[in-house]
Amino acid sequence: MRRTKRWLKALFLLLLILAVTGVAIRMFARLPSLDGRTVSHAWVDTDDSRIGRAVVSSTAGHPGFSGIHLLDDGRDAFAARILLARAAERSIDVQYYIWHGDVTGTLLFNELRAAADRGVRVRLLQDDNTTYGLDETLAALDAHPNIEVRLFNPFVIRSPRWIGYATDFLRLNRRMHNKSFTVDNQATIVGGRNIGDEYFGAGDGGLFVDLDVLAIGPVVRDVSSDFDRYWASASSYPADRILPRVSAARRDEIETAAKSVGNSPAAQHYIEALKHKSIVTRLAESSLPFYWSPVRMVSDDPAKALGRAPREGLLITRLDRLLERPRQRVQLVSGYFVPTKKGVDAFTAMAGRGVHLNIVTNALEATDVPIVHAGYAHYRKPLLEAGVRLWELRSEAGAVSLRDVAGGSGARSVIGSSSAALHAKTFTVDGERVFVGSFNFDPRSARLNTELGFVIHHAELAHRMDADLERSIPLIAYELRLSGKGGLIWIERRADGTEVRYNTEPGTTFWQRAVVSFLSMLPIEWLL
Repeated sequence: MRRTKRWLKALFLLLLILAVTGVAIRMFARLPSLDGRTVSHAWVDTDDSRIGRAVVSSTAGHPGFSGIHLLDDGRDAFAARILLARAAERSIDVQYYIWHGDVTGTLLFNELRAAADRGVRVRLLQDDNTTYGLDETLAALDAHPNIEVRLFNPFVIRSPRWIGYATDFLRLNRRMHNKSFTVDNQATIVGGRNIGDEYFGAGDGGLFVDLDVLAIGPVVRDVSSDFDRYWASASSYPADRILPRVSAARRDEIETAAKSVGNSPAAQHYIEALKHKSIVTRLAESSLPFYWSPVRMVSDDPAKALGRAPREGLLITRLDRLLERPRQRVQLVSGYFVPTKKGVDAFTAMAGRGVHLNIVTNALEATDVPIVHAGYAHYRKPLLEAGVRLWELRSEAGAVSLRDVAGGSGARSVIGSSSAALHAKTFTVDGERVFVGSFNFDPRSARLNTELGFVIHHAELAHRMDADLERSIPLIAYELRLSGKGGLIWIERRADGTEVRYNTEPGTTFWQRAVVSFLSMLPIEWLL
């Protein structure tokens, strides 16, 4: 009894110390004031820019419609960003959740700096959750007279970051997951890709199967207005109020190091491969094909990052209204899929009305976030029982086809990639409407992170994506079915027409499955 009391006293004392320490750290490490921030807005008089003239010519025959071009290939997606940055004359507005300091990340930083050297105004809004090791790089960019960097929902204590999570978890757990790259308020790239080698088919590591769209026309102004809203939000902090300053000599060293990365054999090999992409020629000749249609931008109110957004300001609320009630078919692709009980009930109700439902996500062997798989795994049986078809991307899908799963055309492999993980976030409804964006079907996207995407009303595009999925998914994903004993079966269909059936999660070890099983029992779904 005495020993128990001593343990309880020690535990109470520890909790008290942690609480007092947390309060002290919060008092010491307060966010800076936002008073006196510079005020800026997207340029609106850009029709006479190089890109503007091309867009005006293209949109003339499609009044009120926006043009959409799918970027279903990682190297196309990177080349499009590079070419737009090089064509910029007035402004580049960039908003991302992750930006790695690897080859492609450094190349894009170099392009932003080169545009600023030409007199282009560059605004970079970067979520601060994954900026490890980039403080000096971002500070050096921010020091350029034509570049302004802001950090969304920043960590005041730069290292170690866990101290911030320990003392200010409720704020720092909410992140800006939006992704957009807008040039001269005339062309924008929106979708699921962050900035890093794994998103653009660079290097020898794994590849994320992902999807962006390049858009021109009226929806670009909507994206720019939304960027302005985030730029001026209460979570957007000027980098020079958060990051340590770097000297002029150190800035020169950083720029020299960045240029050396761009001149490295790995970078030059990648750049050389880009030269052979058809998108390079088509963008240069203004001959890129577009789907012309009404396009609605949907996004979260940036106040969501502070837990203050009204329900009508949430993307998920607007999606419900814009997509209406599905009548025939829903094809859903989401790398991170945690439907929750409410979502399962909704899918069950759809299936009960005769709606054909296809859902594609990652297999455990392919996912880069096993804890999310744990949140999804126990919903598989009720979904299958309701008549929903479930598919899980195989990790070796890179050797079969990485393009079709995201709605592309023409199966092919990506040189240097031995594994793949699904990262795209897209769905089609009734062969009429398409969503492409950053929104995952999980509680984090719905309730915690801010998100951005397009709802595209174009039957031909929707039918193309449906057909691509129907054709390619059986070759690159396991189909899940219920076994006669109430368990699950994973079916792998091979190119030679044979089938292999697995009674446990294929490509995994006992310990991997055990960890996922344990995680699935924890009350953490709201975090996933």
